[in-house]
Amino acid sequence: MQRIALIIPPSCFLTDERVFIHLGILKVAACLEKSGYPVDVLDLSGISNYQDVVTNYFQNSDAIMIGITATTSQMPQVETVYKAIKAVRPETTVILGGPHSTVVNAAKKREDKKGIVGRAHRAYIRLFSVADRVVAGDGEEAIFVAIQPNALKLVDADDPESKLFLNNVRLEELPPPARHLIDLDSYHYYIDGERATSLVMQLGCPYACSFCSGRLSPTFRRVRTRMVDSVLSEIRNIYERYNLKGLQFYDDELNVDKNFVNNMRGLSKMQEDIGVRFSLRGFIKANLFTNEQAIAMVEAGFKQICIGFESGSSLILKNMKKSATKEDNYRCMEIAHNHGLKVKAFMSLGHPGENPVSIEETRNWLLDVEPEDFDCTIITTYPGTPYYDLAVQQDGHKNVWTYQTHDGYRLHTRDVDFVSDSSYYKGVADGGYQSFVWTDYLTSDDLVKMRDWLERDVRQRLGIPFYPVTPASKFDSSMGQLPGYIYRGTNNG
Repeated sequence: MQRIALIIPPSCFLTDERVFIHLGILKVAACLEKSGYPVDVLDLSGISNYQDVVTNYFQNSDAIMIGITATTSQMPQVETVYKAIKAVRPETTVILGGPHSTVVNAAKKREDKKGIVGRAHRAYIRLFSVADRVVAGDGEEAIFVAIQPNALKLVDADDPESKLFLNNVRLEELPPPARHLIDLDSYHYYIDGERATSLVMQLGCPYACSFCSGRLSPTFRRVRTRMVDSVLSEIRNIYERYNLKGLQFYDDELNVDKNFVNNMRGLSKMQEDIGVRFSLRGFIKANLFTNEQAIAMVEAGFKQICIGFESGSSLILKNMKKSATKEDNYRCMEIAHNHGLKVKAFMSLGHPGENPVSIEETRNWLLDVEPEDFDCTIITTYPGTPYYDLAVQQDGHKNVWTYQTHDGYRLHTRDVDFVSDSSYYKGVADGGYQSFVWTDYLTSDDLVKMRDWLERDVRQRLGIPFYPVTPASKFDSSMGQLPGYIYRGTNNG
C-alpha cells in the first residue's frame, strides 16, 4: 500500500507548542494503520524552521498522499508547509482536514441555502490554494475516500446523513489515537505533579455560544459519546504503555453526558483494581455542575476543572448566548471550592456591547471568586462562529462586518484572510495580543489595553504567575538523518 504522511503544523500563536498532542490526526493515523497503510507523522509543533523539516522529509520519502490538520490559527503555517511540499514534490496530493476546513465548509453551506455568495465562499475557495483536496467533518472514515485517485475535491463528512459521519456505535469501534507515532516524551504537561497527556471521552457540544466556532457544524454541535469501558481501556493502555498517571480530558464539556457520574465511578473503580491513583483535569459546563458531579470527580482523581465563564457581566453573558448566568457561575465556583477542586477560569473580551464597565465587572468577578488560574483573551470571529456567520458587511466599508444582537448591541470585525494573516486568540502575555474586533464603546486598541490591564492586575492581586514562554526548537539535518520528530509506523507497505 502507498505510504501516507500526516502533518501536524506548528501553532505559532501558543506560548508553548509541546503541551497537548493533536488527537484528531492521530485517530486518522490509527485508522489508516489498522487498514494496513504505512503512515508517517511529521509533528512540527514547536519547530522554528519547520519548512526545512518538510523539505528534508519529501526529498527522502516515497509518500504520495499527505494529510494536514489545521485549526484556523494554524492556516498561515499550513500555507508555508504546502508551498514547501510542492517545491520538492509537485506531484503529491495534499489533503487538508481539521477544524478550519470543517467550519468554513459549514459557513459556506449556510450561504448556499440563503443564496448568498459572501465571505464564507471566499474562505472556502481559499482552502484550495493550500490543498488539492479538503475533508470537512470527521476524518476517520473520510480519509479513505479522500486518498482515492478519483476523489472529489471536497469530501464532506460533516453531514449526519453521510456514512462518513461518526455515530456512537462507529466511534466506539475505532482504534484509539496512534500515540506511538509521535514523541510523547517531548510533550511536557503536569497535573498536580504527575506528567500528563490528553484524551477525549466524547465529541461535540450542544450549546450555541455566539463566539464559539462550529455552531453550524454537526461535527462540533452534536454530542457523540463512547461507552465507559472503551474509555477505561484507553486510559489503562496509556498508563501501562507510557507510565502516565496524569490525564487531561479534552472534551468540550464533560458533564453534558447524562452518564457522566457513572463514568467517573467507573474510573474510580478501575484505579482501585489496578492499584494506581490518577491526577485528572477537564472541562465542565458551569450551569450543569452539581455537588454529585463534584464528589464523583474528586473520587476519580480530578484536581482541577476548566470552565469557560467568559465574562463577569450579566449583559455580556446574555449577548453572547452563554446559557449560564452570573449566578450560575458563582454557584459553580462555590461547589468546586467546597470540594477542593481547583479552577482555571477561561475569560474573553470583545463581545457585542463590551465596554469599560463590563470589563471591570469581569475583573471584579475574578477577584471575588479567586480561581487558582485564569486565561483572558480577546475574541477573534472565526468562521463557524455566529459572530462571523451572521455578520453583515457594512455599507461603504468593504472589509468591515458587523454582528448585532436582538437588543441592538453590535460587534464589528475587520475581515481577515485566515490563510495569510497571523491572527490568533492567544499570544505572549502583555504585549503579544492583537484585536481584529471592536464595539460601539471600545476600539481595538482599547480592548488590547484593557485586556493587558486586567491580566496584570488580577494576576498580581491573586498571586497567579504569568505563563513562561518556551522557545521553539530548531531542526538540524546536517547528519542527513531522518529528524527525530518524524515518526514511522510499523507497516512497511
